[in-house]
Amino acid sequence: MGFDTIIRNGIVVTATDTYPADVAIENGQIVALGANLPAQNASAVIEASGKFVLPGGIDVHTHLDMPFGGTTSADDFETGTRAAAFGGTTTLIDFAIQYKGQPLRQAFDTWMSKAANRAVCDYAFHCIVTDVSGGQLAEMNDLVREGVTSFKLFMAYPGVFMLDDGSIFKALQTTSKNGGLVCMHAENGSAIDVIVQQALAQGNKAPKYHALTRPTTAEAEATARAIALAEMADAPLYIVHLSCNDALEEVREARDRGLPVYAETCPQYLYLSIDKFDAPGFEGAKYVFTPPLREKWHQEKLWNGLARDHLQVVSTDHCPFCFKEQKELGRDDFTKIPNGGPGVEHRMSLIFSGGVAGGRFSVNRFVKLISTTPAKLFGLYPRKGTIAVGSDADLVIFDPERKHVISAKTHHMRVDYSMFEGIEVTGMPDVVLSRGRVVVEHDKFLGRPGQGEFLRRSTYTQVSA
Repeated sequence: MGFDTIIRNGIVVTATDTYPADVAIENGQIVALGANLPAQNASAVIEASGKFVLPGGIDVHTHLDMPFGGTTSADDFETGTRAAAFGGTTTLIDFAIQYKGQPLRQAFDTWMSKAANRAVCDYAFHCIVTDVSGGQLAEMNDLVREGVTSFKLFMAYPGVFMLDDGSIFKALQTTSKNGGLVCMHAENGSAIDVIVQQALAQGNKAPKYHALTRPTTAEAEATARAIALAEMADAPLYIVHLSCNDALEEVREARDRGLPVYAETCPQYLYLSIDKFDAPGFEGAKYVFTPPLREKWHQEKLWNGLARDHLQVVSTDHCPFCFKEQKELGRDDFTKIPNGGPGVEHRMSLIFSGGVAGGRFSVNRFVKLISTTPAKLFGLYPRKGTIAVGSDADLVIFDPERKHVISAKTHHMRVDYSMFEGIEVTGMPDVVLSRGRVVVEHDKFLGRPGQGEFLRRSTYTQVSA
């Protein structure tokens, strides 16, 4: 029989297994795994000798084409998914924002129109819920039935995104019944707002005060409160962009008690520290995102959390703003610096380099963190997140020895700086396939805008270590 494509002589890696095998692809799906599959009738043969064959990465936290602070994030769904593909990520879950007074449906329709005919790889949406005073709780049920099975709530940004505890509790009760999953931005926004106003009153307006006004205690307290609300509502909970050991301890303790609590961290918290704000002039604005960078000692705690399953996912919170023109909006006031940084392209290489090449965890654990667990928690498994017969042929031929120095000069994100400028990583994608189609091959882009599909997702599935 003939196949569309055979990837031969690679080392297949899943969350549980590592083994040599050929992979056969037909009509965008994996149809066979085995030794010496007949390549003579295949339309295309990709040689993967000495390379890993990994499931495509899944980044469950990006903000493409997002309005913020009088500007819009620099990557849209075309440039953002293209950059993701260069880094081996073949599925994104972005955020459709409901602004106060809007129905959730309006948020979803708005973001669907942003992605349609632009996305290079597959995508889905969480719905950000900022107001439950109307019929939004009922709408959450409707969206879950239509395959939008996760929602983001904020305990920060009073007056913009923040919900009070009662509203959060009602939303958690709703997902407890409908099978959805709440993703929580956990910081004590009310207390932070007081600290911020006091800093401004004292004339402290430089970028570093973004970090100094958002203490780790504010993140830990909100994490504990979110866990308590979820426990009362008998609902699962997913903590986004966890940045510090204080919050990690709250998650670890909840998981030790058997609660369905999960958390992600991001490469910036594993590689960068508050020392970045010591850069001269306004350079520190490049590192203004929320939660902020922490003291360096937190990094090893987070790496250890990833290794020991206290943290389950690595995402990026990719939300790029150009240094010139966009970050400069806050030159005289750190509260006006657009919050966010660019990272979608380098997540897999940074985590492989620091995790696997760095000896902190296995290549199977790496796959679990960047693909399999995100797929399971967010209703995409086994279509995505693994290499198995019947799964989508989202595949990455990954060279574990290839070295690369990250730089804005060579990255594909539409932003004029890199948070990780000058960092050398070990491990890079060579070939990336999205549903069987080669989209990146040896640093050349072969995909096209619009070939990415919207993914209807099933409901949350409990994930064990």
